[in-house]
Order: sequence, then C-alpha cells, then structure tokens
Amino acid sequence: MTTLKQTPLYPLHLELGAKMVPFAGYRIPLHYRNGMLHEHLHCRHYAGFFDISHMGQCLIQGDSAAGELERLTPSDITGLAPCQQRYTVLTNDTGGIIDDIIVTRLPSGYMVIVNAACKEKDFEHFKTHLSHRCYFKEMTDRALFALQGPAAATVMQKFSAAAADLSFMHACEDDINGIHCIISRSGYTGEDGFEISVVGEQADHLARLLLAEEAVEPIGLGARDSLRLEAGLCLYGHELDESITPVEAGLRWLIKKGHDQFPGADRILAQLKQGTEKSRVGLLVESKIPVREGCIIADEAGEAIGHVTSGGFSPSLGRPIAMAMLHNPAPDSNRALYARVRDHQLPVMITELPFIPHRYRR
Repeated sequence: MTTLKQTPLYPLHLELGAKMVPFAGYRIPLHYRNGMLHEHLHCRHYAGFFDISHMGQCLIQGDSAAGELERLTPSDITGLAPCQQRYTVLTNDTGGIIDDIIVTRLPSGYMVIVNAACKEKDFEHFKTHLSHRCYFKEMTDRALFALQGPAAATVMQKFSAAAADLSFMHACEDDINGIHCIISRSGYTGEDGFEISVVGEQADHLARLLLAEEAVEPIGLGARDSLRLEAGLCLYGHELDESITPVEAGLRWLIKKGHDQFPGADRILAQLKQGTEKSRVGLLVESKIPVREGCIIADEAGEAIGHVTSGGFSPSLGRPIAMAMLHNPAPDSNRALYARVRDHQLPVMITELPFIPHRYRR
C-alpha cells in the first residue's frame, strides 16, 4: 500500500477536529467540526481558510521561459506583465487537456501551480519539453494556502497592504510577521480572495495567524468542491481531461488570438471555427434529489445526450445543481431534459454559468 503524504498543517488539522480523507496521495481535511454546509456558507459570507499544500508548485527560469511555456499552452504567456497571472491549460497532441494550471510571472521566473493528482505527469511534461535554456525547479519545500470570501481583503489588509491592494490575477511578494510570502489575488471559489505560498517550515505559524482572525474559519475539501461548483469552475478529472479540449470545456476565452504553435492547435482552432461535438453546460435540477457525476442526461424521447460531470447540493441556492457534457447541438433551455438517477427520471433545465455570480476584484 502507498503511504499517504501529509501537508505541513496535518497536526493543526487534527487539532481543529478535521475529518481526514485520502486525496491525490495525501491526507486532506474533508470537513471540520461544524460540517460542510456551515463551512460553505461561512466562506460565502465571511472568509474561509483552505490548506491546498498538496498542489504542485514549480519555478521555470531562463530568457526563453515565457516563449517555451507559451508553446505548451494555448494562452498568452509572453504577454504577461510583471507579477501578473494567467489561468491556462497544458494540451496534448490531440488538443486534450493534460492539466489546468496557473502561471505567475515573478521577478525570479515563472511560477506554475498544478493540480495535485497531475503533479508528477505535469512536472515530467515540463522536463521533457522545456529546452536546456530553461531551468526547472520543483518547489517541494513550500506550502500553499487560500483565503477566500468577502472578508478576505479586510483580513489581508491587517497583514499585507501590498497584497490587499492587488487586483484579480495579480501577485506580489511581501512579509507577513517576518514570514516571506508569495501572495496572489486569486482562488477557485468564485469569491474575492488570495492564495499564499510560503516555506513549509513557517506554514503552521502563518496559518494560526490567519485563523486567529474572527472572520476566518478552516474549510475542507467538501465545501471547496461545492463552492467551485456553484462558481461554475472546471475540476480536472471531471470537466477536464485528456480527451476534452478547452473549447469543449467552455474555456475558449483562454486561447490567444493568432497563436497556433501549441500541441493540438489544429483540432482546437478548427473547433473555434466549426464548432464542437460536445460542450459543457450548467443544469438546475427540478428535484430535491442531487444528481452526481456519471448520471446520464436524456431528452424527452429518452435518448441519451450526455452525462453529468459534477453535481451536488448548492447551499447558496438551496437546491441541487450540476454541470454536464452534452452532445452538440446542445438543446436550448426550454426543452425538457432528464437525469437518470437509479429508478428516477429527474427533470433538469439548462442554465447559464456560473450559478453564483463571481465576486473577483477587477
């Protein structure tokens, strides 16, 4: 059996009463004493603290780093201003998504954050495709936190005025109580907030400083997933994988105009012009029964037209919601559709994404 890894905050999670579960090779908090529903709503109304140290962090340096990174993604990396970030994807030769990543241009190089489950293959991908003119470094000594919610900026103002002044998808380096941090105005809940990269040895001290704030409570994996679902954000292994292109996933906005020198460009650019065979949509469930990943979506004639990629109960809306991948042309919102859940045919309705408006600081 593979031994599960622990983040630097593992003892703190136990101290806070977390229920720990295996995730991407780590022991990660599913929820704390007050439960997932409370955590979800607390993040929407105040501020939530997330330990996301299981995610991968690396630094790519060298004069050609921006250009070489751009040739691995469909996005504009060479155009990043100092301390600006870009959400993008790594694509394979058929246009499928190897992973979705965040690239940050720092004075020291290009910092890349990758998903925990994809960490090993992503890092190998970089090592294989970056030339000798680039220096690749895994940042294995660092922890990563997220502080999310409408009170996040007020809390951050107490610790770093520079970070509190950032706009969405920008970053800075600053000291918090003598602890050097890389702080970005970003996150994956749909709320305003920050992600903080810090040396692992100082992670516990910084986490306790943030959690001591009245507005801040710890949030586990369960609420993290329901928050990102409400925000209509893709999750790797669900809405994204190596068979799904960024156009099919509804991420055409991240493709740089005129860029055709990246893996799978022929297929992706053809889809931009000609359309796709499937596309991601949001669904409102007309029932109290949640629909889960893998549920078949059928039309009024009973013909299968797609499947649910993510689904669950929305605490903010008080009803089940889902995202699905449907065959094109996707039906309009007025057509009757059904989710097959065991012996039930649950009515569902296509709706615009996100389910909850984003509140990023632009």
